[in-house]
Amino acid sequence: MDRFEVSYRLVANDRNEAQSLAEAVALEDTLEIPRDVVPAGYIEDVVLGRVEAVDQTDETAWSARISYHIDAAGRELPQLINVVLGNASILKGVKALHLSPNADIDERFPGARFGADGLRRLTGRATGGYVCPVIKPQGSSAETLARLCYLTARAGADIIKEDHGLANQDAAPFRERVRLCAAAVARANAERAEEGDHTRALYLPNIGGHGDQVRDLAFYAKEAGAGGILLIPGLFGFDAMNRLAQDPSFGLPIMAHPSHLGPYVLSPDHGYSHGMLFGEMMRLAGADISVFPNHGGRFGFSVEECAEIVTACRSDGGIGRPILPSPGGGMSIDRLPDMIRLYGHDCVYLLGGSLLRYGDRIGDAIREMRAALGS
Repeated sequence: MDRFEVSYRLVANDRNEAQSLAEAVALEDTLEIPRDVVPAGYIEDVVLGRVEAVDQTDETAWSARISYHIDAAGRELPQLINVVLGNASILKGVKALHLSPNADIDERFPGARFGADGLRRLTGRATGGYVCPVIKPQGSSAETLARLCYLTARAGADIIKEDHGLANQDAAPFRERVRLCAAAVARANAERAEEGDHTRALYLPNIGGHGDQVRDLAFYAKEAGAGGILLIPGLFGFDAMNRLAQDPSFGLPIMAHPSHLGPYVLSPDHGYSHGMLFGEMMRLAGADISVFPNHGGRFGFSVEECAEIVTACRSDGGIGRPILPSPGGGMSIDRLPDMIRLYGHDCVYLLGGSLLRYGDRIGDAIREMRAALGS
């Protein structure tokens, strides 16, 4: 089948209004011309979006399925996203819920290079949840951050993620910081190996800088010894992440951070569903790990919304390889048992600010995290 489908939630007062809105979505996301001037033949029959179904879900909400031909999307991710929710994102009462790929999408956009299984191989952590300290705060020197990297890696952390606010500030410039932190983690990994530990920590620096520097900075991180990168698609674009994920000469895992993406999911009537944005779209763009706010933390995601994200990350029927969900945002060690009951073991568990209370004993916190996760 040459067409893929997108499901939407539409706000409308009656069936006629819902049908008209669905048809407006199909038109705006493809041709963007008046319906009465759509050329007959290939453009009308193939390129124009096609409303497949409109069903009422409650008093003012409707579910619509719209199919699009792969020819409308082409071969580049920005245009595919433009078809999924381009001009329709400006229409009132339109929320994208789910992308159902076809064989063309699967072929052209293979998703994560590593995914959940690949992260197991890279870290050597065969089972159990991943311990992921967040290195912060902004304003610290590169030397201070490198020491935190060493102490957490030495204590058995699996993934050491920089805070997304560490960019290229004067206090810890990107290249200096990455060089020192990568070396610190490498030293800790070597000491772990000498003790017979078959696991290793992956250091993931946050890519800052300008949009046209993303690739160069990512490759600098690789050359410095980083085990992957953290990227913010809400700032640099999903395509920046996808280009790195599909570049065989890069070949490192990518963790996606949700900064700047909140407005896309917070309204019930606009944007994306939680599962589509933080699960399906991250997989489509090539993220191996998707960070999102856990329920009960500083942000207002519900248990149901978090579960929706996890399902979208892990589904075997999704785009490319299943990826790892990574809940965080104001978490503490005493919350981990509850989190693991909800998320299970194929999950990257983030703890940041609360770990700083341990000071130089931050290694004890990592060991407590490991014990709480039962791995």
